[in-house]
This record gives sequence, structure tokens and C-alpha cells, in this order.
Amino acid sequence: MKRAPLKNGCAHLIGRDGLPSEEIEQVLRELAALVEPVEVHFLWRPQLRDPNDEMVLEGAINGNADALITYNVADFELSAKRFDVEFCARESY
Repeated sequence: MKRAPLKNGCAHLIGRDGLPSEEIEQVLRELAALVEPVEVHFLWRPQLRDPNDEMVLEGAINGNADALITYNVADFELSAKRFDVEFCARESY
């Protein structure tokens, strides 16, 4: 399966923190080689104020994550206690 180049799908990442698109592509390829697919069950919804964050929470729960790093810690605080997943601010990681 051929995937679209990063610049087509994630233009907002290019040049972020001074990283050229080639380096971002390499990081994403290496990350993709490490991750394991997780079967997501939609039994947990709704848990969060923002429905767009639900899939992030479900991935963390179903993947047995110890922690999730996000810019959006406030929206996950109550769920972190309920599901015993640590949500860390990206800046503190």
C-alpha cells in the first residue's frame, strides 16, 4: 500500500521546531515500525468533553498504555484517574 507523502496529510508539522519534512518522515517510519495494532472497543464513550479525543483515550485504554503524552491534559484528567492511565503534558516529558 502506498501512502501519501507527509506534506499532503500533515502540512502543519513540516518545519515545526525546525525539523525538515524528511526528518519528520523518518521519525514517523521508525515509530510505525515499533507500534502494535490495538483493537478498539467503543464501550468507553462518552468519557471526555471533546468527542474528537475519545479515540485517543480508547487507544490508551485498549493498548494498556502506562501513559499518554498530550498538549491537552485538562480534558483527560478525570479519565486518567478512572482508567489508571497517566496523562502527561508534552512540555514536562
